Amino acid sequence: MSGVPTLDIGRWDDDRAAFVAELGAAYREYGFCCIRGHGIPKALIDEAYATFVAFFALPDAVKHQYLAGPGGTRGLTPLKVETAKGASHPDLKEFWHIGRELPSGSKYAATMAPNLWPAEVPGFRKAGSALYDALGALGARVLSALALHLNLEPHWFDDKIDHGNSILRALHYPPIGPNDTAHERAGAHEDINLITLLVGASDSGLEVLSRRGDWLPVTTEGDAIVVNIGDMLQRLSNHVYPSTTHRVANPQGEAARRARYSVPYFLHPNPDFLIDVLPSCVTAENPKRYPEPITANDYLWQRLREIGLG
Repeated sequence: MSGVPTLDIGRWDDDRAAFVAELGAAYREYGFCCIRGHGIPKALIDEAYATFVAFFALPDAVKHQYLAGPGGTRGLTPLKVETAKGASHPDLKEFWHIGRELPSGSKYAATMAPNLWPAEVPGFRKAGSALYDALGALGARVLSALALHLNLEPHWFDDKIDHGNSILRALHYPPIGPNDTAHERAGAHEDINLITLLVGASDSGLEVLSRRGDWLPVTTEGDAIVVNIGDMLQRLSNHVYPSTTHRVANPQGEAARRARYSVPYFLHPNPDFLIDVLPSCVTAENPKRYPEPITANDYLWQRLREIGLG
């Protein structure tokens, strides 16, 4: 592949058929696409980034008051904990998770822990929650387009993601030290969820593995957000949409002495959603790859154990 395409989601409103065809084709080929024209204000993104940077600048003793529980579901996962599946060394990153705020008495309370909020950073909850909601809404629009591409109703995903265990991850990759050369900022991996929306790919480092086996850099311009397919949607679509391997490579020279920040939003289905291959994605040329369905929650924990978070 020569490069991940960039599409304007504004065409969903005025040129829907063509947009759906181009978006679906991009995901079939690359598993990745950049989306611009999404309408998320730059000020909202900048405010969230500022609060996240302020949090990661706190002393470790302060940050570690907010350590995440099992699965890294909410709060802080410290440096060198998550390890890409099959990797020998953990990633050079620390991250904070913001999850869904559940209503009182929700049946999903047993599978989604309450959020943690650092008291030391004013505005963290407000800015983080606003970005969480904005990316969730954008993700729902992308899934509506993909539903049409899969010959489903455009609102097919709506009641399957309205209580999804989606996660906003604020990522901090610190400067690379002399003892870190065996580690990568993020080892080669695929995402677990339905789709991932990444804010902050304007910095170098994100690379996608092409079908030829080449690592291709992915950066964005303007307001574009990288949106890629995760393993849950790959499974649901019977690999019509591939979950493409990607990594965050270590920079060289002066760039290695600078910190890097990014914010992915991992869009998950409701915990009890049954991931079963869509009949429309099964053909003689592409027989059903997964004979047994699995709930989204069981699949999530299966994968979290594989990367050292379960």
